[in-house]
Amino acid sequence: MIPQKIDAPEAADIAQAMIDGFDRHYRLFRAESSRAKQRFEIQDWHGQQRAQRERIAFYDMRVRECVLRLEREFHAHQVPMDVWLQAKLIYIGLLVNHHQPELAETFFNSVTTKILHRSYFHNDFVFVLPAISTEYIECQPDIKVTSYRAYYPKDAGELRATLTTMINDYGLHAQFDDLERDIARIEPLMMAQIGEGRLRSNFQIQVLSNLFFRNKGAYVVGKIVNSFREVPFSLPILFNEQNKLFIDAALFGENDMQSLFSFARAYFMVDMEVPSAYVHFLRSLMPRLPRAEIYNALGLAKQGKTLFYRDFLFHLLHSTDKFRIAPGIKGMVMLVFDLPSFPYVFKVIKDYYPPQKDTSRELIKEKYKLVRDHDRVGRMADTMEYSLVAFSRDRFEDELIEEIQKFAPSQIEISDRDGDGQQEVILKHVYIERRMVPLNIYLQESFDSGLDSPKARHQMEHAVIEYGNAIKDLVAANIFPGDMLWKNFGVTRHGKVVFYDYDEIEYITDCNFRKVPAPRNEEDEMSGEIWYHVGPKDVFPETFGPFLLGNDAVREVFMKYHGDLLDSQFWQAHKERIQRGEVLDVFPYEQDRRFSRQQDLPTLQE
Repeated sequence: MIPQKIDAPEAADIAQAMIDGFDRHYRLFRAESSRAKQRFEIQDWHGQQRAQRERIAFYDMRVRECVLRLEREFHAHQVPMDVWLQAKLIYIGLLVNHHQPELAETFFNSVTTKILHRSYFHNDFVFVLPAISTEYIECQPDIKVTSYRAYYPKDAGELRATLTTMINDYGLHAQFDDLERDIARIEPLMMAQIGEGRLRSNFQIQVLSNLFFRNKGAYVVGKIVNSFREVPFSLPILFNEQNKLFIDAALFGENDMQSLFSFARAYFMVDMEVPSAYVHFLRSLMPRLPRAEIYNALGLAKQGKTLFYRDFLFHLLHSTDKFRIAPGIKGMVMLVFDLPSFPYVFKVIKDYYPPQKDTSRELIKEKYKLVRDHDRVGRMADTMEYSLVAFSRDRFEDELIEEIQKFAPSQIEISDRDGDGQQEVILKHVYIERRMVPLNIYLQESFDSGLDSPKARHQMEHAVIEYGNAIKDLVAANIFPGDMLWKNFGVTRHGKVVFYDYDEIEYITDCNFRKVPAPRNEEDEMSGEIWYHVGPKDVFPETFGPFLLGNDAVREVFMKYHGDLLDSQFWQAHKERIQRGEVLDVFPYEQDRRFSRQQDLPTLQE
């Protein structure tokens, strides 16, 4: 139902209050993102990490503020539905010349769904589809700075000078150690990427106007254009031990860019007046990466959720397969299911846990929140959290429905909401994350092929080495995985091992790493029971082996590369390093890609 006319002053005031709430949110979000440049320049790494965590909470804070204002000024829960419809139409009008209309639409949804009953969550009352186009927003005359800059070296001889100008245009208030040396390293690599051997008349270098900041790095992001060829690239800028800047690597191609913007990494901080323009540019570099994941990587997770849900509905419309219990070993606290044709998994917290799992729904949610707020260092999957998600009942296998009703009855509701005989399934709380191949299945595939096969042997060795690297990266980022079994890790499309079972994670600094005491007597030595006291936060790394290394071939590779993980001293040394306040560099690229390998920098290798 659409109102015939818009004449309610209350509707206009509600719409204005909501746009005011969004504008306040994005103003604060953008200011915090902009300050990342100054924190980088003064090397305030702890401040950078703190700002990244705090910025995540901005959105929910502003939504709550707006809801409280609407309740205080308009008694929002009592506002008639026709007034809400009018408020939405007026709100659309306020977005016509707005610079972030897609984000403002999502903000409207967030506020109204806090106020209205879920039976009203449909096209009339929320933005299920976008109402305002984000195309060519930058053409508006009040846009002062465009999203990207273009540079036009006339020939190869000018390329080095152009690259120097490009870097200097970012205006970093810190001295480079030797920018001429860095550019000399980049130039031949860039020429090799051009491919045709000479520069065409349209040759140009396009770079996004602002740097991307994360952890201790700043990243130039852009592309080379030559004739019909476009090559994405990124240049990471770091500080050396002399507190001077240097360019650490030159990354080229879509795979490098996807690793940089991976779902297993913390969000970037970048100042954007028109975020849709940044997303459009980044999509030209990574056409296979969903826009939802790009918005997530830019710290705009609510917009990422909105786009993900639209993509999900679109996929459901164009598919016929059914949700099923996810392959692999079932979890003790999470019920996991998937849609085979869709590259994500859905997780529901169970109502009941086995005795060895001393946990609760609230504690599990806290663990997932910890991961969301923490620097995931490329080793923990980002997770989207949804409430009251509706699915068509006929898209579920009966076995899955029975599983949910058995283990999570409080989280499922099946109803015929519209009275048309078509049942729908309502899940009250669900996590969604990228699907990966469980590491135990990945390993089993190599065993099944026979380790005499070079390919199978390589797959097994890669899995074990990557598994150890993943744990060491988590350790360096102050995360103890808790349950380190192979089944709790997954392998991404790019072959990276990522952790995804968060119900037992702890901060390294909260753990007490101990060596198993020597037996007091022969009875202790022969006993199958633990004879020594174990505190709630005690960890005995040497006991990991029996659970992980039952296969001789796996044990051989593990002990060669990661035997130190079974030594309590390894863990204790990292705990002490973190307690001293050290922050390691985190590289979204391999060590052999670094120009600065000869420099003795503290590193966290992927």
